Amino acid sequence: MAYDLPALSALRAFEAAARNLSFKHAAEELHVTAGAISQQIKRLEQELGVALFVRTPSTMLTPQGQAYLAVIRRAFERISEVTTGLRDERSRRAQSVTVNLLPGLATKWLIPRLGRLRNLHPDLDVRISTSRELVDFTRDDVDIAIRHGLGIYPGLKSWKLFIEDMVPVCSPSLLKTAPLRAPSDLRQHTLLHDQDCRDWELWLRANKVEGIDATRGLRFSDDVMMLAAAAEGHGVALGRSSLIAADVASGQLVRPLKLKLTSSFAYYVVCPERNANIRKIALVRDWLLSEAKTFQIRAQKEQ
Repeated sequence: MAYDLPALSALRAFEAAARNLSFKHAAEELHVTAGAISQQIKRLEQELGVALFVRTPSTMLTPQGQAYLAVIRRAFERISEVTTGLRDERSRRAQSVTVNLLPGLATKWLIPRLGRLRNLHPDLDVRISTSRELVDFTRDDVDIAIRHGLGIYPGLKSWKLFIEDMVPVCSPSLLKTAPLRAPSDLRQHTLLHDQDCRDWELWLRANKVEGIDATRGLRFSDDVMMLAAAAEGHGVALGRSSLIAADVASGQLVRPLKLKLTSSFAYYVVCPERNANIRKIALVRDWLLSEAKTFQIRAQKEQ
């Protein structure tokens, strides 16, 4: 059955002009000229054989125009609802969610766990991005991030993941050449530093260790490189619990000293407050919190 309908462009012009009671505003909304709106409506009135607007200085609908608007609006609303539903269905089948975090945390903590997220939510299209700078949710294409700090981020909703301990780690082979049974033995070893060269100073001070130059040793711009150097026997690194757990479990690194420094900062999952209940963000957030809880329980048992 063929439907006897006016052109869709004419119906859109009429609906916009009638809703705004302005040809000018309708033109701005549809990105055409006011003259084009006027011509579309004129042709529609000629096709229908009735006047839809009263041509006065202030735009007004005729009774026929008001009745026609009610029908057209219901039809457009129904089309919009069905179109949105179809788009949402496609989106649910393959949702894209971008997670931003520090490179070291991504490599050592998140990526080894990604398989569980994919098994739990196979419909999610997860994308991982890394940066040392704080992402700008209004500018960057990021849905959710993990930040290291105090958890106070204006305009963002935050959930605490975990606090870290910093402990000395090294290769098992290193201990065969020089013992490391007490903090004073660190004098015989090369200290390895990441880009924040204050960690050793803070650890020594917190554990009341004196007589060791905390500034000497090798420096790396990335904590993953620092830990790789430790695994190769180049010295002793001060490793964060989230970054060393897998290497300690595999035997690549060992913890010769039990003394630790608990960080004053924690890791937080963050996203814009307005997006906190979006399905794909909530699914990733809840999974991250669950993984963090399991990680903390395991870490406490191993202490």
